[in-house]
Amino acid sequence: MIGSRVLGRAERGALTPVQRLGNWLATRLLSLGFGVHYTDLGPFRAIRWATLERLGMRDLDFGWTVEMQARAARLGVTAIETPVSSRRRRGGRSKISGTVVGSVAAGWRILWTIARVRIGG
Repeated sequence: MIGSRVLGRAERGALTPVQRLGNWLATRLLSLGFGVHYTDLGPFRAIRWATLERLGMRDLDFGWTVEMQARAARLGVTAIETPVSSRRRRGGRSKISGTVVGSVAAGWRILWTIARVRIGG
């Protein structure tokens, strides 16, 4: 199960425009490359331990969410999305979505991960 911030109620500012665009692009690439439909790469997940082990996850950084979804699709694991509510950040600044360098690095990693899993890596 994947919690979708896109399907749920989001407080204004919960997802930045860059995050929304990146989410949209990545989920479209997953659809084109793996034939699955997702609305979010959000971090809210529930998965059986045995299934997680079968995925053979490798990414330790920005790409873990998309890697999990892509590998699950390759293995034919059924994933459902459920709406979740999200709020804007209450304190501090994100080192990823709060900076241009962080956003570009995360975006690159997500795109690379999709390509790597698609070609069998």
